[in-house]
Amino acid sequence: MTKTGTNLKGNRFFDNGEKTSAGPVNKKMIEVRELTKSYGPTVAVNKVSFEAHAGEVLGFLGPNGAGKTTTMRILTCYLAADAGSATVAGYDIFQESIEVRKRIGYLPESAPLYTDMGVLEYLNFMTQVRQLPKSERKARIRSVIDTCGLEDVIQKDIGELSKGYRQRLGLAQSLIHDPPILILDEPTSGLDPNQIIEIRNLIRNIGQEKLVLFSTHILSEVSATCTRILIINNGKIVANGTPDELASQAKGEEIVHIAIRGTQAAVESELDELDFISQWTHVDTTDGIVGYQINAAQDSNAAEALFHVVVKNGWSLTELRQESADLEDVFLNLTDKEQTHVQNQQSAEQADDNNDA
Repeated sequence: MTKTGTNLKGNRFFDNGEKTSAGPVNKKMIEVRELTKSYGPTVAVNKVSFEAHAGEVLGFLGPNGAGKTTTMRILTCYLAADAGSATVAGYDIFQESIEVRKRIGYLPESAPLYTDMGVLEYLNFMTQVRQLPKSERKARIRSVIDTCGLEDVIQKDIGELSKGYRQRLGLAQSLIHDPPILILDEPTSGLDPNQIIEIRNLIRNIGQEKLVLFSTHILSEVSATCTRILIINNGKIVANGTPDELASQAKGEEIVHIAIRGTQAAVESELDELDFISQWTHVDTTDGIVGYQINAAQDSNAAEALFHVVVKNGWSLTELRQESADLEDVFLNLTDKEQTHVQNQQSAEQADDNNDA
């Protein structure tokens, strides 16, 4: 049986993925399949596929030139892809680009602002560009002023604003028509630390209701802001998951640090009997407390199992700490690995060309 519901703007949709005349579909807000874009001989986006859902803050992480901006421009219908497919809010980016644009708020890296206009004048202008009914314009302007913290500058000209307030105003224009999807390209670029924190908080708050897809090459941005991360390198998606999932995948095993008040020989005898431990290393012994680094199988819940071993033997536990990889480890591991693979491919192709010659 088909069920109905409402989206963020109160429009009805069917949960089987069908569109109504009112607007988009279910919670899958973006679906990308094998998207490809080249600039001459350079493949900027190489068969990229992913999905994104309402209520996510999805970080698009990658080094400069990885393909982040090109992918975003394709999804906003600013650029045409060479191959592949994508739907945004249930609409095809090739066949229904006008409908796609109505449902997206877009903030490019350089905010699209007119510095000779006043803040209120600009926001009113954007309600007209977005063809909002006159009866709704004042309410929408007030809403984005409150959401983006612009109250203190509404009487100023845009040319007088700091970089941080310009980014806030750029976010406000992307929200003015209350879209279900926000696409933000390097939204904290060029900001000072305090401004970065302010924009992060804004993005997190907005992401509670809408899908927010934003790109960055700054590792701390995604760890502080995102619920899920896509890592792109050389035009390809090389990782997709939550920060914890990616860290776990990068490690490949659990590392636990434990310190026990007990007899060293007895403790080590017990460690030798535990199947999930691949390796243990005695770190130190101080005042009758023996410390170890434990390497265990991934998803073995090693910390919990070790706790039960300590309790069973009547020992005292003075430290139990699980080590995890941070995003820097993940990022460097994945992007270096992909770069090495590309270089090896290029070397092999060059060798083939030389042999043919």
